[in-house]
Amino acid sequence: MKEKVFQKNEVVFREGDYGDCFYMINSGTAGVYLHYGEEKQRKLTDLKPGQYFGEMAIIESWPRSTTIVAEEELHVTEIPESGLNQYFKEEPNKILALMKQLSGRIRSLTEEYDEVTAFLKEKDSGEAQKKPGFLDRLMKYVEQSMIAKKRGPADPELRDMTAEHAFDLKKTPLPIQSFDRDTIVFREGEDGDDMYAVHGGAVGIYTNYGTSLEKKLTTLYANSFFGEMAMIDQEPRSATAVVEEDDTVLERIRADDLLRLFEANPMEVDMIMRHLSKRLRRLTLDYEAACEEAAKNE
Repeated sequence: MKEKVFQKNEVVFREGDYGDCFYMINSGTAGVYLHYGEEKQRKLTDLKPGQYFGEMAIIESWPRSTTIVAEEELHVTEIPESGLNQYFKEEPNKILALMKQLSGRIRSLTEEYDEVTAFLKEKDSGEAQKKPGFLDRLMKYVEQSMIAKKRGPADPELRDMTAEHAFDLKKTPLPIQSFDRDTIVFREGEDGDDMYAVHGGAVGIYTNYGTSLEKKLTTLYANSFFGEMAMIDQEPRSATAVVEEDDTVLERIRADDLLRLFEANPMEVDMIMRHLSKRLRRLTLDYEAACEEAAKNE
């Protein structure tokens, strides 16, 4: 890690670049821009001290999706991919901080995705054009669709490293428990302060479990994680987790356990980061596909 200083109006990195490091702001403010320096330039937000940017470059090897510009003298810590574990050793409180930032982006993008899918339903029914703000919403989705096409698809061969590594049960200092089939690990709407790692067996994730509206979202197998959003943000569970095979082995992880887990098995913490990043990537692709659909024939 090293400290870097950018002067006012200096570009830290540009949209479309690839990178091997990310940054934490120590002082100053950074602007996040689309189409920086072009006629369609648009500022999305400001980043302030304590916030990270560029993390997808080392977690998922994605091209930069925006341009970052120093709005004033900007002091940052540059964290290379090769130094991530050392950074967490020196700053263990940053493990949860980075998870919280990824989680916040997931929640924010989920709201955006829900908004565009609602718009698509209204558009199909002919109701969308009757509602205030129709054109503004439509142009937002047209622009997002154009941004996605400009960036192009991420190389799938670079992405999913989670499956390349297996959990080492001997390394974890945390509780490991075996569950019978049909055991409910937690229910949708419950408060939660923990997440789980699947070491063996299978867990189904459902919404509206046990009702006429029941929907199975996915089945998780070994080397998967679930329940992380409640642990990170102390929010109610968004789904119900049900064991689907006898002798399913789960590891329970609380926020207070992350440092102990990192010290014993840093690879598992790295996998949790990649899990969050992969979830954000999938949601981003779904959102961009929905925006493309909304922009059709317009």
